[in-house]
Formats: sequence, structure tokens, C-alpha cells
Amino acid sequence: MASERLNFQGTADLCDEHEDGDIQVCEPIFRDFGGEKAFCGEIVTLKCFEDNSKVREMLGTDGRGKVLVVDAGGSMRCAMLGDQLAILAVKNGWAGVVMYGCIRDSRACGELSLGVKAMATHPLKSRKMGVGQENIPVRFAGVEFRPGDLLFADEDGIVVRPG
Repeated sequence: MASERLNFQGTADLCDEHEDGDIQVCEPIFRDFGGEKAFCGEIVTLKCFEDNSKVREMLGTDGRGKVLVVDAGGSMRCAMLGDQLAILAVKNGWAGVVMYGCIRDSRACGELSLGVKAMATHPLKSRKMGVGQENIPVRFAGVEFRPGDLLFADEDGIVVRPG
């Protein structure tokens, strides 16, 4: 399984291989912003709205083999990830971030060795209040993201399967 996490052929191939329905496929609401267009790993979740304190906290931990999935409520009023947090993610080995919301510093994020999928960009930073929930199931884009499940992402989309 570890080799599959690191060397998957693509989300379209995964869909073909798992026609039995043991995978979930995200609705196509995300754009690519990171320097890595294809990434995969074990899901770690956060649920936080217009406060990225927990995003910073989580990306400051060891992320080797992991993807941070953030349910930011789909907010279009501020960014929940920027270049400084993306640099922190790279430093700590995170494979990628899926943001159900916005990011900023998209040009700088695009130069980093990190997968970043988000809905849009927004120049305004979020509040910092330390509010949010960690490692709980979250649901958006027609998919339930559970901690420990596997996420595969590339230019064609995002696929999730049980861990």
C-alpha cells in the first residue's frame, strides 16, 4: 500500500481500477495552485472557518506521507493558506493541502514542491483565534474525508479511498 500512495498512475486510472465503488470522487470545484500537480497521502483533517490558526499548527507537525484536508466552509471572504504556511508544509514534509476555501500568494505557492488544491484565491488573510476541530470526518465536494483514508490528486481531480 505504501508504494501505491507514493506512485499512483493517476486519478483516472484509479477510477478505472476501482469501478466496484470503493472510492469517492470529488466534484470538480478545485483549482491547482501548488508546484506539485499530482500528490497523494493519508488524510489529516481540520474544520475551521475564517481562522487559519489550526492550519499553521497542523502544518508545523510531521506531514510525511500525509495530505491536510481543510473544511474552511467554502468561505470566499479570506485566505486560509499563504506562502508562509506552504513553506512550513514543505519543511515538514506534507504531500499536499486540499482547501475548501481560498488561498493567497498563489504565485509563490506554485513554485513550491507541494500539492495545493483550493477553490480560489483571495488577498485577505484570515483571523487568528485558535478555533477549529482536528481529525474529524468532514464533508464537502460530494465526498466524506475521514482521517486515515487515502487521498489521490492530480490535474484530473481528487479521489478518496479507505485507508
